[in-house]
Amino acid sequence: MSANQKPDRVPVYSSRQILENLHAKWNSVKQPYPAMYSSYFGGIILDPAMMVLPIDDHMVHRGHGVFDTAVILNGKGTLRYWLSAGPGDFLLSPAGSPAFYAVVIDDNFSQCRKGVKVVTAATPMKPPLFATMKNVNYLPNVFATMEAAEKGAFSSVWVDEDGHVAEGPNVNVAFVSKNDELLLPTFDSILAGCTAKRLLALAPKLVERGLLKRIEVRKISLEEAKNSAEMMCVGSTLPLLPIIEWDGRPVGNGKVGKLTLALSDLLWEDMVSGPERIRVPYEEGEFRRSNM
Repeated sequence: MSANQKPDRVPVYSSRQILENLHAKWNSVKQPYPAMYSSYFGGIILDPAMMVLPIDDHMVHRGHGVFDTAVILNGKGTLRYWLSAGPGDFLLSPAGSPAFYAVVIDDNFSQCRKGVKVVTAATPMKPPLFATMKNVNYLPNVFATMEAAEKGAFSSVWVDEDGHVAEGPNVNVAFVSKNDELLLPTFDSILAGCTAKRLLALAPKLVERGLLKRIEVRKISLEEAKNSAEMMCVGSTLPLLPIIEWDGRPVGNGKVGKLTLALSDLLWEDMVSGPERIRVPYEEGEFRRSNM
């Protein structure tokens, strides 16, 4: 608000003033968003101030969209992408064309080897129809995460109405039993996370080495889960995070378990030694020359 502007007067901005305000706000601090793709604009945007969505996009005002995240390990970042019902109006049923957005985010990753705390979520779970798809309706997930933060925990863990362990707000959970069994909850009412499925594909290596007895995906009661020897969060940007305390009680002996670290090593090595990627020259000018 300018010095001459009355407090009760709402300014009407021109397009030029809007652009100036956007650049002033976004460029005051370096933003960790080097590039965005928007199907609405039909290309790549390099200016963070211009990384905008139409207000009538149904993902914005109705939460009608799905998304996912991919780690760019050697490039040190993440790629977050959304498929929206698209812009068009403010009704419930979408009338326009779908839209696709993707944002590259600068970030550093390192293998998580220190244990964290979790709590049981009081926020109700989503019904299976919505919990099993990665949609942008994340309000229950936000509430569950806020619960955990208020209690000094990294994450919360949902337990379904039948008393079976489900998942975290944005992670799967896994357990190592006292008999050295790797246990994951069934995916019939939770998200079948890509990293959790990758863990299941890699874990047989530990069975072959005699470290794990077996691997199971099944219903896990809250009592059984809390009496497990080891516990972990599994997610794309972790990819595996040891859990040493749940609701104020130690998990196992309260220390990061050796099998948790062995599973973490499997996932990390799988990420590090993955196939080579082709670098895309997003820098202005270089990108244009390469497409001329």
